[in-house]
Amino acid sequence: MTEQLIEKLDYQATFDCVQCGYCLPACPTYLAFKKEKHSPRGRINLVQMAAEGKIDIEDMREGIDLCLGCRACETVCPTNVRYGDILMSAVEVLKDNKKMGLFEKGVRTAAFKVVLKNKQILRLVNRSLYAYQVTGVKRVVNRRNLLKPMEKYRDLNKAMPEVQLSKRLKNPPNPFRKSAIQVGFFQGCIMDVFFSRINDLAVNILNGHGMEVTNIPSQTCCGALQHHAGEHNQTVELAKKNIAAYEGYDFDYIVNTVGGCGATLKEYPKLFQEGTEWHERALKFTAKVRDISELMAMADLDFQYEIPKNAVFQPSCHLENVQQVFEDPLKIIKRIPGLNYMELKDKALCCGSAGIYNILHFEESMQILDMKMKNVKTARPELIITSNPGCHIQMQLGVEREGLSDVISVKHIVEVVAEACGIQTT
Repeated sequence: MTEQLIEKLDYQATFDCVQCGYCLPACPTYLAFKKEKHSPRGRINLVQMAAEGKIDIEDMREGIDLCLGCRACETVCPTNVRYGDILMSAVEVLKDNKKMGLFEKGVRTAAFKVVLKNKQILRLVNRSLYAYQVTGVKRVVNRRNLLKPMEKYRDLNKAMPEVQLSKRLKNPPNPFRKSAIQVGFFQGCIMDVFFSRINDLAVNILNGHGMEVTNIPSQTCCGALQHHAGEHNQTVELAKKNIAAYEGYDFDYIVNTVGGCGATLKEYPKLFQEGTEWHERALKFTAKVRDISELMAMADLDFQYEIPKNAVFQPSCHLENVQQVFEDPLKIIKRIPGLNYMELKDKALCCGSAGIYNILHFEESMQILDMKMKNVKTARPELIITSNPGCHIQMQLGVEREGLSDVISVKHIVEVVAEACGIQTT
């Protein structure tokens, strides 16, 4: 046992776990893999034993690596264990302890330090994907099954959403209040590449219902993927940039359409030591962060059209378990004319997307998705409503794998509200 390792692994927090097992039915990996090391309490035990020197650091790698980070265990925990903090401390220790090859180092550097932080590169990716689709190359790849030797890329290619061109953020108007509710819009990087249309619709919905929405060009990546990969310093750097970017504006709210991004923005204060200037600035920033569903629930939505479909809702884990937003999406869905909302069994269980989990751990991700799709097939909906891009792609992947793409459509809650309100992109 070393004091340095105890401090890095958030050792003291592990003693809050009383090993009651309330987390087991809420943990997708425990339900899928049937092993204690893939449960929250099992992982907490691994962290505790590693800190005490009873096992090697590498002995906890499989258990930690295969955790989805959905944090459903926190929602059901009777002793309020800070599982997310324990998990991230272990991720950072494992990252620091890992001997990476040149290729992995290169990929991490390119992704985390260059691509996700650079809006010009992200726009290039967006335009490349757009060209890939509109030129018909995607159809040829799918029709001829050219990706058959690489199963996960074949399936992900089929589930890829229809990409629209993202828009360059222009300099915002002067920061002085013009309407009763001022909203700063957080784009997100992956969201803007794959789902720029949803962002555009979200802005138009809010603008059409008495809120003035402003985009901030100096905003950057939220840092979620970096944080989950153990890149603490990079996450702190991005947090500081975002906090500073929004401080010059008199916003009532900072809104986003991504459950995962919103959760990271909400937890910025955890990146800084209490009592410091940046911690105080982070607290002021996160006090304004809201999910799009929260603002739509505040608005008197002007529904003009019916959507006569049977629908289920697949909530984002981080929207519920971190942001603690449970009721607002359902309130909106149940108000949509003609829509028949059906409760999906175990809807709170993670779908298996979890950022890039379904890329890094494809087979395990598909096991978890199969559990979800079993419940979807029992419900027999015509529409699956999501609140996060990763969930959206994963549920579309599930529909494709089950051969139900002609029967079930997958849409973000913003798309459904926009359709019912008659709002389109501009």
